[in-house]
Amino acid sequence: MDTGTAYGLRLGQPLNELAQVGPGTPYGEVLRRYWHPVAKVEDATTRPISLRVLGEELVLFRTRKGKPGLLHPRCIHRGASLFYGGVEDEGIRCCYHGWVFDTEGHCLEQPCEPDLGLHRDRVRQPWYSVEEQYGLLWAYMGPPDKKPVLPRYDTLEDLAPGEQLIVNDQGVGGGGPAVLDFNWLQHWENVMDPFHVPILHARFSGNQFTPEMALIPEVSYEYTPLGVRSIQMRDLGDGRQLRRVTEVIFPNLRVVASPKLSSGQTNMIGWVVPMDDTNFRIFTVARDEDSDFLAKLRSTHEGKPWKELTELEHQRLPGDYEAQKSQGSISLHSEDHLTTTDQGIAMIRRMMAKQHRAVAGGGDPVGVFFDESERLVRIEGGNYFEGAADAPLLAEAVDD
Repeated sequence: MDTGTAYGLRLGQPLNELAQVGPGTPYGEVLRRYWHPVAKVEDATTRPISLRVLGEELVLFRTRKGKPGLLHPRCIHRGASLFYGGVEDEGIRCCYHGWVFDTEGHCLEQPCEPDLGLHRDRVRQPWYSVEEQYGLLWAYMGPPDKKPVLPRYDTLEDLAPGEQLIVNDQGVGGGGPAVLDFNWLQHWENVMDPFHVPILHARFSGNQFTPEMALIPEVSYEYTPLGVRSIQMRDLGDGRQLRRVTEVIFPNLRVVASPKLSSGQTNMIGWVVPMDDTNFRIFTVARDEDSDFLAKLRSTHEGKPWKELTELEHQRLPGDYEAQKSQGSISLHSEDHLTTTDQGIAMIRRMMAKQHRAVAGGGDPVGVFFDESERLVRIEGGNYFEGAADAPLLAEAVDD
């Protein structure tokens, strides 16, 4: 008798308590307790732009005096969108009846009312706090009384002469789509999945990085005070071992060292920022003397950029996008069959569940700091070579 056929298959469910990000959802409330990059600094100008972050529609602008603002788009007067507003010295003026709001939502002017609005101080346009750092604009979208300090990261501090910060919001290197059209968790979990590298990025699609990355590593995992870490050991067969450390730091930071195997602490980190339940963006910041550093890191597909692949080539040479998108707009997590090599995935999910229980119980999630002296986050991720110091790599990195 045939068994195990697809007849009568009942599909499972996503882990919505972890995957969903909107207001009032369990993990949406966790995410709102942190600062998130929402745009590059240069994106905020006197022309308003629309943003969608954590399931909320927002308008970003910069006053003529140079202060960025992030407001709810629906004008509190009669509902016209501030996307069509005009930016002035102190704020943004609604196109419908001219009410003016500053970057913190205060109503400065109601031009059709006597004395520009005798009671304008009684109303306020919904707004969010914004700060500028590392070439990015950061927003805090949580309860005001729980607002932490904006973290800093040691790998992006104290630039050497000639170094610069390189900011990218198009995915690492801009090799794939700028907006990833599936659930953010599918990508963030992937950071703690080192075993997909020798399969997806080598056996299936050729060495998209270096031959060393095609070696199946021995991996151990550990919880850290701020997230989960994997330590991957590869015996290079030349008297050296490669110890590669990868981290996820809560709430959505990805610490992945260069797959081209630059030695030492990683010089780049990125944030997986959900737009909503089925779309997200990746903001990456690196330090390097070469302004094209991030562009040169993109994975290759027989020498072709991802955006230039035909439909057949996408099928024949799949990468992270194809594998993760094909899990579905939101993966059916209850259908997963996790094994020993998925330990990092299980650890992330357990730690995420712990955070939403903490927030639901009135506590603080990991990695939020309220004291300026605690705001510096130390990054451990990187490529570390142990053994014969002068041994060359197995081969040069594949050409872009």
